[in-house]
Formats: sequence, C-alpha cells, structure tokens
Amino acid sequence: MAPPNNPTGFNMKTFTDAATSPQWRAKDPWARGEAWRYSGPFTRWNRLKGAFPGFGIAAVAFTGYVIFEAVFLKDSHGHAEGHGDKH
Repeated sequence: MAPPNNPTGFNMKTFTDAATSPQWRAKDPWARGEAWRYSGPFTRWNRLKGAFPGFGIAAVAFTGYVIFEAVFLKDSHGHAEGHGDKH
C-alpha cells in the first residue's frame, strides 16, 4: 500500500536528502549573494589583521626598551646585596 499523498506537496524525504547532500550549496539560491562576505576585503585574514591596530609597533618598541634596559641601565650601586649604612 502506497503512503498517502501530502496535501501541501511537501516531501520530507526530498527535504532531508537535499539538506544532507554535499551539493546542497550548489543549488543554494542565496549563494551568490553570500559570496561577497568571504572574498576580497572581507576574507578572514583581512578581517583579522585589523583587529589589533598598533600591536606590531608596540611589540617592537617594548622589545627594544627591554634590550636597552638590560644593556645600558645596569644597577651600579648593588641593591641586590641588601640595604646597609652605605646606602
């Protein structure tokens, strides 16, 4: 015995097959309208590289200061030895 016809014309098997098939994007009517979101200036890399403006300059400046401090700003009167009357 055949299953009864659906009065709305909706076929659940066709719907699930279309939703689970790998080619569902090829038949997507909105795909062309969504394609701009992932190309050109809106690629993932282009969106990410503007997330931290000035971070590269700040990292270089901080590294330079740490190197300068370690090389040129030595503690000349020996605070590591403890505080005494000679301080």
